[in-house]
Amino acid sequence: MEKSYRLSEDQIRPLIRNYGGCIATDTITIDGFPVRFMYREDPDNEFDSGWRFLSGFESDDYMEDPENSGIFDVNTIANYDPSIIPLLDAPVGSVFEKTGQQERFVAVTDWHPDDDDDEED
Repeated sequence: MEKSYRLSEDQIRPLIRNYGGCIATDTITIDGFPVRFMYREDPDNEFDSGWRFLSGFESDDYMEDPENSGIFDVNTIANYDPSIIPLLDAPVGSVFEKTGQQERFVAVTDWHPDDDDDEED
């Protein structure tokens, strides 16, 4: 089934260049929620920036289904939520979130992408 994205191709402006690809959830690109959680892991390939963007409303079950996410140019996600732009040069291992009514991202120091996997081991 074809996904119906919140922004059409002709609405995507060149805000940033040469950041590569990323993964973002459908809660951002289809449902229109802002990015409220972002982290950067080791890239999967030469085109991947390592950035992962979530709205913070995704359940574990939601995240386990690859159909609920997509691969995008980082510029595309910057068009959905320009507040990510100042953080895009952060190194691999960086994690940021917005909590409550907070308008700015803050660094997270107590979370790592593999934390959820450790609970199942």
